[in-house]
Amino acid sequence: MSAPGALVAERVRWAAGPRLVLDDVDVTAPAGAVTGLLGPNGSGKSTLLRIVAGVQPPGGGRVALAAGGAADEDLLAMPRRRRARTLALVEQDASTDLPVTVLDAVLLGRTPHRGVLAGASDHDRRVALAALDRAGAVGLADREVSTLSGGERQRVHMARALAQEPRVLLLDEPTNHLDVAAQLATMRLVRSLATDGVTVLAALHDLSLAAATCDHVVLLAPGPGGGRVAAAGPVDEVLVPHVVDPVYGVRTTVLRHPRTGRPVLTFDT
Repeated sequence: MSAPGALVAERVRWAAGPRLVLDDVDVTAPAGAVTGLLGPNGSGKSTLLRIVAGVQPPGGGRVALAAGGAADEDLLAMPRRRRARTLALVEQDASTDLPVTVLDAVLLGRTPHRGVLAGASDHDRRVALAALDRAGAVGLADREVSTLSGGERQRVHMARALAQEPRVLLLDEPTNHLDVAAQLATMRLVRSLATDGVTVLAALHDLSLAAATCDHVVLLAPGPGGGRVAAAGPVDEVLVPHVVDPVYGVRTTVLRHPRTGRPVLTFDT
């Protein structure tokens, strides 16, 4: 049985017309940990995150939040407002051309926590500003979102998700558009959220970044029958040549970081 707060997806399927994208995918993201969702383009990472978030319905399967001795919480059956208080999704390349300030955009994350017709309270503003500060974007509060760079927008979308105060955080390529220092800062933030008890599932493109920051990884492999789980478990057990090479079509060498002892992956064909 999964620990309370663990995210559990079982036998998730999804097809785009005749093409099967996800084929009976099982994923467990342990509670209070950072789980990396890895795999080549076309393996279904973004699709899986959107299904878990309830943005698009699955063709089959179940998504739940483990509740220990009690019955698991069915995330897909939750009313939308309750699900938005439980789970937040940060999608890649989310953008808007509306003339809205950064603070107002982040305040949208407070919508599930207030009445249908209620405006933002002082408490909501404090939470939103604290989320911006934690995401390293408080200095952008008065800017219009449409004027921001891709990296700045990514931090704002992260702040909006933090303002939801979720128990589960889903991230689709959270380091997209970011320079190296900003990537590391983002993953430090993600690690601190896990330390605070948030269950994190993050789709990542950079395997070495995943090796450096994740507790647990799930590796999806594309195939003619749809994306499937090739391996799942601790970083040291999954990010090894005999697992990675057939999925990505490369030859992997695993080194050790001299300071952290974490794996560092290099590749050739």
